[in-house]
Amino acid sequence: MTRSYSSLYEIRNEPARRGPTSLDAGVNVYRGDMRIGELAERTGASTRSLRYYEQHGLLQARRDPNGYRQYTEEDVKLVTEIRALLAVGFSLEDTRPFVDCLRRGHSTGGSCAESVEVYQRKLDEIDAEIRVLLGRRAEVAAQLAQSCPGCFVRG
Repeated sequence: MTRSYSSLYEIRNEPARRGPTSLDAGVNVYRGDMRIGELAERTGASTRSLRYYEQHGLLQARRDPNGYRQYTEEDVKLVTEIRALLAVGFSLEDTRPFVDCLRRGHSTGGSCAESVEVYQRKLDEIDAEIRVLLGRRAEVAAQLAQSCPGCFVRG
């Protein structure tokens, strides 16, 4: 089931799904390392997507002695940021400045100048798309008015 979100804030602040944790005297304790399956479960991303993000340099998995990928809480935050941006129409490459910003220790991926530039560029793209759609709407409304002089054009 896919959930729709109304804002990046809502996506970023949704409680992360928690995967299995190690047990210590009956108390759940998070050790800091997780394998790809747990990262996928906690972030809602598929393992295939996580490997894809790694191929594109957005995630940097560490390897344990047997070769398994290991991730940390920082990676949960990175994947959450990537997914939030993708969900509202950013390309994977557009997410890079946000990921880099988080890696540099900022509390949010959008607080760096490079990220702000991407936000502004994306808003310009959306505004251009809106103008195109409004033009198309006007054309269709004109065609409707011509074909059906008494018909009501909504909106």
